[in-house]
Amino acid sequence: MLSFSHSPTNQHYPLAKPSQITSTMRYLRLEPNSVLSPYDGLRPFAAIIAIESEVAPEWQWQVSKWLVESGCLYMLAWGRDCSSWDDSVDYANLEAFNYGDIPEEHDVITTWHDHQTLSEVFDFAKRHVKPASDNIELKETLVLDISIIDKQQQYELLFATAE
Repeated sequence: MLSFSHSPTNQHYPLAKPSQITSTMRYLRLEPNSVLSPYDGLRPFAAIIAIESEVAPEWQWQVSKWLVESGCLYMLAWGRDCSSWDDSVDYANLEAFNYGDIPEEHDVITTWHDHQTLSEVFDFAKRHVKPASDNIELKETLVLDISIIDKQQQYELLFATAE
């Protein structure tokens, strides 16, 4: 099943069931074009990508594939060129299944948030994020900060106070 990109402002997300975002947040800062290490967090997970630095398209593709391979089932992109991240994760999910049908339990839902604050994205995540399959529980939320500046304390506070 192909997950089409949707903008949260268009409200194409299901509201019938509560979010599955857990209070467990993992912060990971990646400098642009850095080497990716194996993901050592809980799986499956939701990822909020805060793109604060310009990145090479090739590296963006590597990160998108890394997210899919690591067990990300819901990706929210915020920041610079966030709609391109929405697309690249969609394509990485398609490639993982040889551009065929994607089983529901592996379908990555993607959103981009180009007109919201990061605080609003965290609020959205806590209210609406759930995987495509009702049989799956998200274990944690990865906040992937693509930046040269560490913002762990700031992002942890924003996430903790999100509603």
